Amino acid sequence: METTTTPLLSGDGDRSGWLRRRLRLKNPLSSELSGAVGDLGTFIPIVLTLTLVSNLDLSATLIFTGFYNIATGLLFDIPMPVQPMKSIAAVAVSESPHLTPSQIAAAGALTAATLLLLGATGAMSLLYNLIPLPVVRGVQLSQGLQFAFTAIKYVRFNYDTATMKPSSSPRSWLGLDGLILALAALLFIILATGSGNDRDVEEVGESSGDESQSRRRRLRLLSSIPSALIVFLIGLVLCFIRDPSIFKDLKFGPSKFKILKITWDDWKIGFVRAAIPQIPLSVLNSVIAVCKLSNDLFDKELSATRVSVSVGVMNLIGCWFGAMPVCHGAGGLAGQYRFGARSGLSVVFLGVGKLVVGLVFGNSFVRILSQFPIGILGVLLLFAGIELAMASKDMNTKEESFIMLVCAAVSMTGSSAALGFGCGVVLYLLLKLRTLDCSSVTLFSRSNDGSPADSEAAPRVV
Repeated sequence: METTTTPLLSGDGDRSGWLRRRLRLKNPLSSELSGAVGDLGTFIPIVLTLTLVSNLDLSATLIFTGFYNIATGLLFDIPMPVQPMKSIAAVAVSESPHLTPSQIAAAGALTAATLLLLGATGAMSLLYNLIPLPVVRGVQLSQGLQFAFTAIKYVRFNYDTATMKPSSSPRSWLGLDGLILALAALLFIILATGSGNDRDVEEVGESSGDESQSRRRRLRLLSSIPSALIVFLIGLVLCFIRDPSIFKDLKFGPSKFKILKITWDDWKIGFVRAAIPQIPLSVLNSVIAVCKLSNDLFDKELSATRVSVSVGVMNLIGCWFGAMPVCHGAGGLAGQYRFGARSGLSVVFLGVGKLVVGLVFGNSFVRILSQFPIGILGVLLLFAGIELAMASKDMNTKEESFIMLVCAAVSMTGSSAALGFGCGVVLYLLLKLRTLDCSSVTLFSRSNDGSPADSEAAPRVV
């Protein structure tokens, strides 16, 4: 198992070697680029809604998240995602009155400060080591299935940007954002990537014969297709076809940076309404689940302390400039892995792309995002959710599966990962208490001579 290291205390030669290793591709370039867009099914709808409803600074969000992608890609050497803090985003647009940009920033900064404190004190590593694996798998399963359910709704129904949720009106079959387009993208990705199992080609290659060699060549050709990247680029082209007036509405150059003024009321409202529900979700899904999933997918053990501090540092910088509060997420990591990302360079490419868009188009880029086919984003999100849910396949005993499924069911029913986590921990402790070996407890057991009974003595025959 590989562990992450830091070059900060190393010599110049070690630092240059560290950087060369970080800049090495672990998959073909086309696969890494395809994986880079694997989590945009979550990123784009949330960013678009916050921009339109809560006046989010899109330019600042793209620029700062671009820097975050580059930094975390180099630091962790895996496609570490940078995703919106979903609970804050949901509260900002779904509750009345909507949160202001200053209140959103306050919620993000307070959540970040909490994670930074947990990381710096070592408390996050303690939580990571103490939380039972079946409980983590339950949280991952619930998050993955919720992503998948939302994705299917994106495909089947029209998207309501006012609530950041699919509306009740069904999507039409025809059109540039119709069901046929989404289903075609779905079938194309399945044909190219299959079930997402890297061993498919290797298993076929182990067989001999002309037929197996032909199958192996076909699978290699299909797996080399950057399916997610192609689907995403088609979606971008369709933006301009759906609304040609986009060309004249685009303005070149970044929007002007401004530091938000956050009042005491903004801090109170942001903490009570948004930070409180976001903090447990960030601890579980952005740190603990990410570290577990990294071990599963890349055989690379991340430090929970470093991941927690990373979330804290990112938001304590960007939120003051109006950038969207962000975190790492197990769903984004699963989505990027599913479409071919294997190295940190994948998200470095994504970060460079965000920087270019933010610096060239600024806030006017929202005109393009507003026309992006939501059905295509739903397809990308579907595969990300399924990949995350499949991380739970290593529960080998009935007891582990029982804990995992109860945790997932409570999380999904109550729409709260924290509630499911709490129930999962209680259930785990109850099951351990039930099977606790009490034969070694000799506090009140005495031998005939008054001395404590020997726990190693042979049992009495009645």
